[in-house]
Amino acid sequence: MNIQQTLTEKATEILKNNYEVEVKEFEFQPTRKDFKGDITLVVFPLLRYIKGNPVKIGEELGTYFVNEIAEIKEFNVIKGFLNLVFSDDYYLNLFNQIRTEKNYGIQKETEESETIMVEYSSPNTNKPLHLGHVRNNLLGYSVAEILKATGHKVYKTQIINDRGIHICKSMVAWQKFAPKDESGNRETPASTNMKGDKFVGKYYVKFDVEYKKQIAELVAQGTPEKEAEKKAPLMLEAQKMLKEWEDGKPELIEVWKTMNNWVYEGFEKTYKELGVDFDKNYYESDTYLLGKKIIEEGLEKEVFFKKEDGSVWADLTEEGLDEKLVLRADGTAVYMTQDIGTAIQRVEDFNIDGMVYTVGNEQDYHFKILFLILQKLGYKWADNLYHLSYGMVDLPSGKMKSREGTVVDADDLMAEMTKTAADISKELGKLDGYSEAEKQALYKTIGMAALKYFILKVDPKKGMLFNPEESVDFQGNTGPFIQYTYARIQSILRKADFDYSKNIENYDLHEKEKSLIKHLTTFPETLHLAAKQHSPALVANYTYDLVKEFNSFYQNVSILGVENTTEKTFRVQLSQKVAEVIKTAFKLLGIDVSERM
Repeated sequence: MNIQQTLTEKATEILKNNYEVEVKEFEFQPTRKDFKGDITLVVFPLLRYIKGNPVKIGEELGTYFVNEIAEIKEFNVIKGFLNLVFSDDYYLNLFNQIRTEKNYGIQKETEESETIMVEYSSPNTNKPLHLGHVRNNLLGYSVAEILKATGHKVYKTQIINDRGIHICKSMVAWQKFAPKDESGNRETPASTNMKGDKFVGKYYVKFDVEYKKQIAELVAQGTPEKEAEKKAPLMLEAQKMLKEWEDGKPELIEVWKTMNNWVYEGFEKTYKELGVDFDKNYYESDTYLLGKKIIEEGLEKEVFFKKEDGSVWADLTEEGLDEKLVLRADGTAVYMTQDIGTAIQRVEDFNIDGMVYTVGNEQDYHFKILFLILQKLGYKWADNLYHLSYGMVDLPSGKMKSREGTVVDADDLMAEMTKTAADISKELGKLDGYSEAEKQALYKTIGMAALKYFILKVDPKKGMLFNPEESVDFQGNTGPFIQYTYARIQSILRKADFDYSKNIENYDLHEKEKSLIKHLTTFPETLHLAAKQHSPALVANYTYDLVKEFNSFYQNVSILGVENTTEKTFRVQLSQKVAEVIKTAFKLLGIDVSERM
């Protein structure tokens, strides 16, 4: 039985004895930092049952708790708040329980566990991954790991947008503008020694450049701009290609497969470097067909309706939304078509209870409609769909635009972060005795921690400004600062050349020790809250607060220098557990730690 249950039972007991009322629910909260105490019982709600002075009622309860519950050492009443102070024995017993617990805070999957699929990344096959994709991947991967750590069965997936007008633009540009060798073969990633996704992305940008020239020419000839955008020859070619692709034109399918494979090879290298993975990939080119079939079924059920031009729509006006296109007049699919098909396919494949879609907040309306359409189609699991909506990542220089080639490439960003970590580490000059290979590995570990932590510490719902230099700072709320504290603790443990495995009892805790234990005990609760809110930021900032508590402890008490064996043993144990929790928390964020820094 935990302390809150004990307090509830005893409070029920005294109120029944003294006031003849049955109260079984009480409001508890952590004691505010400016008052002495560990847990606070809010007395005001009890005035619904008892007429009296809240301070007097609080004092009665406090006195009873001190006399009846060994773990309660003392109390104070501030207005209608009863602040209770736990005994040192309570904290010692608590620490001894968590100290020996392997994988503390992590809950194992059971037969009753919910099965959740987490979708993230989901790129288009017309460009390399950029900083926006990095936030998406880090969020999705971390949420999947946190859900897994709280007992869920989790599948990680992505839907690769490998069809549509965007890939046709890259294909048209490559066929029209790629230089040819003497044999008449167009350039390729291999012939240019260029990563596949970057190569295809180059032609996506080329399309936009040439397309804008054509629009300008048409406008100069007197065509209105909106009309020019539709009539530009390149756009007409791309649209014709999309129709021919959906009709299955063989030579076109061959080019499409070739260019997509170039991109997939490039993506795989980026994912490996970023440290994310997937259990299954879905491809829009497969799922849009199922989506079209579902649209036909929905027409029969009158979930959808057809307009005079043959286009198919969902009427959501009764729900306060608009009419939504689900199939074009020419029979080609839209994003909504394939998203409907993909959702249904996933449930059939994995028998999942729910799904988390990691997609930027510019798609909030899209997912609201998707979930509503699936509900209208009669799928009960549609009630358990969640859009992990996140804000955009901007740079000090402003917003990024893929088609104009002004994005921060993910590969370049990761390389730059490693370089920045190397420059700072060299300035600090603490790597004597490291081999060159060890130094390079450490630079990468620090650089990736800086990148990942800086992004994940921000509430997903908020937009953010990414500042590479700030993220690699060894002070403040950064990944390297937390890594450095972990390495400091490992140094303490290496020097602790004595047996510190025995449980400590009958020990008077220092205030800094008690504060650290209190923080450690909230780790499981933090994980469950992070899972519920789909927010790695809660885990990231918990870890930073834990590290701040440890550094305050480290600066205020001696660990290995103290003469008393009991004190020394306990402080080493405490340090060791803090390091374990840092490592566990960082693993859930996809971040590595280093034994030495």
